Amino acid sequence: MLLISTWATAQQGTIRGNVKDKKTGEAVIGATVLVTGTIQAAPVGVDGTYALELAPGTYSITITNIGYKTQIFPSIAVAPGATTTLNATLEENTTTLQEVTVTGQKQTGTEVALIQDLKKSEVVVSGMSNDQIVKSLDRDASEVVKRIPGVTIQNNAFVVIRGLSERYNTVLLNDALTPSAETDTRSFSFDVLPSSVIDRILVYKSGAPELPGEMGGGIVKVYTKNSAIDNSTTFSLSGSGRAGTTFNSFMRGNNAPTDWLGFDNSQRALPTGTPGVISSDNTTPEQLTAVGRTLRNDWGMRSVTARPDLRASLGLTRRLTLGTADLTNITSVSYSNTLEQYTVSRARYNQPSGGTIQRQFSYQDQQSTAGVRLGIVHNWAVRLNARHKVEFRNLFNQIGADQVVLRTGVNEADGYDRRDYAFHYTSRSIYSGQLQGTHTLGAREATTVTWTGGYNYVNRNEPDFRRARTQRELGTEDPFRVSIGRELVETSRFYSDLQENTYMLSGQLERRLRGRDTTSTSAYKLRAGFYTERKSRDFNARLIGFVRGTENGFDNSILTRPIEQVFAPENFGPEKLQVDEVRNPSRNYTADNTLIAGYVGTTAPISDKVNLSGGVRIEYNDRQVNTATLGDEPVNTREKRTIVMPSFNSTYNFSLRSLLRAAASVTANRPEFREQALYPYYDFNNTALIIGNPQLKTATIYNADLRYEFYPSPTEMLSGGIFYKHFNDAIEQTQQPASGSLPNIKPANADAAYDYGAEIEVRKSLAGLGKTDIWNRFSVLLNASIIRSRVDLSSDSSQIARRPLQGQSPYVVNAGVFYQDTDRGLQLNVQYNVVGKRIFLVGNRDIFTIYEMPRNVLDIAVTKSLGERLEIKGGIQDVFNQAVRQVQDVDFDAKITSADRDFARYRRGQYTTLGLVYRF
Repeated sequence: MLLISTWATAQQGTIRGNVKDKKTGEAVIGATVLVTGTIQAAPVGVDGTYALELAPGTYSITITNIGYKTQIFPSIAVAPGATTTLNATLEENTTTLQEVTVTGQKQTGTEVALIQDLKKSEVVVSGMSNDQIVKSLDRDASEVVKRIPGVTIQNNAFVVIRGLSERYNTVLLNDALTPSAETDTRSFSFDVLPSSVIDRILVYKSGAPELPGEMGGGIVKVYTKNSAIDNSTTFSLSGSGRAGTTFNSFMRGNNAPTDWLGFDNSQRALPTGTPGVISSDNTTPEQLTAVGRTLRNDWGMRSVTARPDLRASLGLTRRLTLGTADLTNITSVSYSNTLEQYTVSRARYNQPSGGTIQRQFSYQDQQSTAGVRLGIVHNWAVRLNARHKVEFRNLFNQIGADQVVLRTGVNEADGYDRRDYAFHYTSRSIYSGQLQGTHTLGAREATTVTWTGGYNYVNRNEPDFRRARTQRELGTEDPFRVSIGRELVETSRFYSDLQENTYMLSGQLERRLRGRDTTSTSAYKLRAGFYTERKSRDFNARLIGFVRGTENGFDNSILTRPIEQVFAPENFGPEKLQVDEVRNPSRNYTADNTLIAGYVGTTAPISDKVNLSGGVRIEYNDRQVNTATLGDEPVNTREKRTIVMPSFNSTYNFSLRSLLRAAASVTANRPEFREQALYPYYDFNNTALIIGNPQLKTATIYNADLRYEFYPSPTEMLSGGIFYKHFNDAIEQTQQPASGSLPNIKPANADAAYDYGAEIEVRKSLAGLGKTDIWNRFSVLLNASIIRSRVDLSSDSSQIARRPLQGQSPYVVNAGVFYQDTDRGLQLNVQYNVVGKRIFLVGNRDIFTIYEMPRNVLDIAVTKSLGERLEIKGGIQDVFNQAVRQVQDVDFDAKITSADRDFARYRRGQYTTLGLVYRF
């Protein structure tokens, strides 16, 4: 029977073709191709094609669609095993119909819906639909969003748009601001959202009254699915390996039993009963000894074999009917447990005025990071009737990261061999919830009211950041000695806890007025709305160091023992080790921010070709950060500012398929709480001191866009555009002069900055390219961005005057070829992603450092006086032949001179700086 069935199927023939609109040439999606008088039929897909399999014979074929005249093709012959081509063009039926009301749930995650939204958008916007996400086979939102033109993701959390770092971009989840898991900057961990729950992702690149005013690069809107067509349950489990990590030796510390869930079970916390201040000034030697002996001796480092990464997700969709109301639920639970190990080489050079180039240090860090992420999405939607809908969305993330660092190398400035250790565990708990309602009012349903209430909670805990510094004199075989004392760079244990709560409320009223005709596309729209937000943060930190109990009778042999033995309980006592808290009141701060915004806007389709929109948004912001100096003197920083943010967008339609957009807007960029707090933090990885700046001001950004868009079909798009941004008081990281060798990194306002670039995007099917049908299954995706920027810091004589904006990438390229055979259920794709790495350097005339480097790079920075010839030949020949080439007196220029070397040259007054990066 199987053989007979296979033979019979093989004898069938196929009628295949496309159906288009006679007037516009666009595909007639949803048309039906059927054998006249029967129910044998095939639908017309989104690309306008169809395929109807029939037994051999001669048929009459009818093609119909609502609103079009029916076409009948008699005597169409079908041969066994052959394909008959039948194309059709349908003519619009001008017969007047009675009013028909269709009630249903709009599907927004399809490629057709996304392209239509992009085409009808009033602003410059790019995006990815769920259909495209399915094709790409991306696992989570971090992989999806980086395929949007001009967008990249760093460390799965920091979004970079048009080359601008995360501080200039805002992320919204279902139209509500997302909480940040970082203390120093804004970030959203995109990888906690599995791609299965994403409906679409939109990136707005020009301003509008209803969009948040705090943006420079763009606003990312991530929409999760909020409606279920039917009940379903999905489960996925995957593993992956990393080159250089999986099945290799991997460093681990002393883990807690709950680390696999992403949080510490208080194993690393300070012991119960620890005094509020631990110091010889107010604590007896006996009490100091008792505290030291209660601290866990967690300084051991062990080696394990790295297992493959593990990822799992469970998805549930449920739909219920309660009377006239539809109730849907979408729930997703995702989990990842990953291991990553890499090596980073670091070097720092300096040149005293008039002196010779000197190398301060050269280190190699072996870093092992174990990451756990647990994410839960739980969304409810109640559709009361065709006019009223209420949604309740919930997102919870638990993120744990356990990093172990072994640093080896030489510090030539101090004359020591170094072997340093760091054990850094952080856990983050993030909750975001929103209750949203959408209501259509009026006899003609011309008024829409939306409202949203939201709450965000963030907890970031560093329970015990242990870092040890050991050293011995250069050229000796002496044992390494643990360096202790009251300085930040000495061996210590750091504890911190951050709590942040945010409450939000927003509302909007939109009124549609009758336009040139009765269609919605020609309707004038008036919008008015508000947004309020109250955010509060409480941050506390403690730094506990180690000192000698007594100088004369101290047992120095303790400090030369293996690191896992040095801090054993028996080594604490009056003539042994003692704990000593390095107290600094500025490590603790409280902060709050109140934002009140109101806006009005309009959309005016003044003709079939011209559409104008715009309005004004007014934001009042009251930010306050409270801390204290080392001498306990209060420092209260407060900035109250009202910013008027006008925006204008225009669209000129050359035809139904092509248009030109122009946009201009004013936006803002505000300091983060951490950036205005005096709190000093020793960055072990970058060997720098991070401090805040209470004098920071809000930056203002002036944006302009011009873009051409062409839509060959409802699923295809070609676009190209240019943009320009000018910044007043741009906030940038600067390196301040310091009395010691430790650089002080501090945010500051620049005099001015600009950013400009160009973007292209292609989404195209290859249907019709060749004579065979196989080309109908191929599609291509290509987008690319080229960005240039410069920031002027000339008002600060200690800084390099001009350089690119921090974190700015010079280019971004995404390309993909997709093959989809629906009949066989086969899907293949090849994708390519590359991000240009621009060197970010901050420094003064004596010490200059490279930051924002990708992993596995060697960073070197030197300075020289004008007119001198600089050449380094010795000391680093083992890494590569020549570290620094001769420097010419030129303005900024960045270029790749060979496959593995990037050069960046700067000029400031009488000093020229060369930075070089070597990729391993």
